[in-house]
Amino acid sequence: MKYKSINFENKLSLFNEQWSPKVIAEMNDYQFKIVKIEGDFDWHAHKDTDETFIVLDGDLRIDFRDGYVSLASGEMFVVPKGVEHRPFAKNEVKILLIEPRGVLNTGDNEASELTATNDVWI
Repeated sequence: MKYKSINFENKLSLFNEQWSPKVIAEMNDYQFKIVKIEGDFDWHAHKDTDETFIVLDGDLRIDFRDGYVSLASGEMFVVPKGVEHRPFAKNEVKILLIEPRGVLNTGDNEASELTATNDVWI
């Protein structure tokens, strides 16, 4: 077996698209996805799963209908399943997402212009 680490900076340098998560690893049924974001995203929820946001670089705000949480580089937050939320970044933020395989970035909503192709490996 060949053992090789995954370098976040290297993987992030391979694409420029925003709001388009890229899978970099799997553990059991969970995928680790990197994504670059800037601006507002759609309000959405994932009725069957939690969603973990880990900020690799930048400042992220996750809005909820009753408040928000701010995250800086090196911080993380788990959005509980079923909780409607909307990520926002004033400037570009680089994030690691952890969620089950098959989860769409726009959650349970109908597809929008921000719905990314799922299961894209980089």
